[in-house]
Amino acid sequence: MSTVEALLARGALTDLAVAVIALELLVLLVLRARGVLRAGLRPLDIVGQLLAGACLLFALRCALTGADPRWTLALMTLSFPAHVLDLVRRARPSRP
Repeated sequence: MSTVEALLARGALTDLAVAVIALELLVLLVLRARGVLRAGLRPLDIVGQLLAGACLLFALRCALTGADPRWTLALMTLSFPAHVLDLVRRARPSRP
């Protein structure tokens, strides 16, 4: 078994991807709080965008590691409202 296959089998690559998403969220929220990102995404917009992806990555991790399929289903189901939240917030007219 190659290194990449081993990392996939135990879910380490998905853990890395989720860690990158968490770091991205933290950086964006800190930059927004410091005023560096004055315009653009609001905190709830950022969370809505990243939450759906994180849920899908956790579902992938469950599927790869042989977790109970109900966890995979639950995480995939949870990603849908997060995706809808993201779409609704994007469809809103932006404020000046």
